[in-house]
Amino acid sequence: MAAASNGKTAEGGKVSFYEEEENLKTLCNFLRSREGPPVREAIEMEKRVYYLKGEKLVNFLVEPKKGTKWPGKLPRFKSRTEAIAVCKDLCKYQFMHRSEKRGKGDLTVSRIRDFDEGGYFTWMYEGDKTFSHFMTTLLIAGFLFCTCFPIWPNFLKVFVWYMSVSLLIFIFFLVTLRAMLFLFIWILGYEFWFLPNLFDETLSVADSFKPIYSFESAGAGQLPYRIGVFVAFFSFCYWAVTQPSEFDGFISAQGDFIQDLYAGTLLSDMSQKDKENIDKPKMPSLNDLLKKLESEDEEEEDNLSEEEKLDSLLDSLVEDEEDITEDEE
Repeated sequence: MAAASNGKTAEGGKVSFYEEEENLKTLCNFLRSREGPPVREAIEMEKRVYYLKGEKLVNFLVEPKKGTKWPGKLPRFKSRTEAIAVCKDLCKYQFMHRSEKRGKGDLTVSRIRDFDEGGYFTWMYEGDKTFSHFMTTLLIAGFLFCTCFPIWPNFLKVFVWYMSVSLLIFIFFLVTLRAMLFLFIWILGYEFWFLPNLFDETLSVADSFKPIYSFESAGAGQLPYRIGVFVAFFSFCYWAVTQPSEFDGFISAQGDFIQDLYAGTLLSDMSQKDKENIDKPKMPSLNDLLKKLESEDEEEEDNLSEEEKLDSLLDSLVEDEEDITEDEE
């Protein structure tokens, strides 16, 4: 059993640090973190699990990989015997269990329960879920907040609109700037990218901003293409200088576009009155109700047969004649 470098040991009847289940849980939180040993994914009992070989776990406990930040509250292991004893306790308290390989990426629970460096062990303990629960709560709260958009106060709607438009414009100019920098330097025979991994979907958010830039020589055989791009670019610059009226109109149109975008009038398909009353309940007017009744009467007349239409016409004539007789009397 492992001994604390500054605390209790198993000698003299004292309890070792890792004999307590809570301390083993703290160790598992560290092992399941990013600082822990690398694990592999597999399917076991139709569920995705993470596993590693017993030997690699023992090696990590005895001699962690370079750059690992070992928690100060956890005693270090002095020998493989101490590490193996703690691994046996991890299996005993069901933080992990032994598995057998049936194929690539396919595991099954082993009948052998004891820890062995040559076996494969699957994590049953999922680690500290505090951050996961916090993010889930935040996600649910954000979803409910967004679904209540129709009842938001007007100033909050305007704020969200301005923030969205500003983010859209920022991304547009960022992408354009990256492309222009690459183009200018590529013409000179080098490839320069600002935030080269910005749009790499396989990386995490933090890794997408690493490195800040990349700079390397362009590939061989690109000289004709660079000359062609150089000629096309400076031809455009010459056109912009010699045709100032057209180019000035283009710049002015871009300014009007941004103003309309912030004002919310770029794709205006409703009147200002409809925009102001967008959150109010819509009640039909008296004219709308009368038109609806008339349309229903016309539909009923269209569904009548020829005999029914003739009877209805005779009835209306009789009623008109009676009205005329009453008026004469």
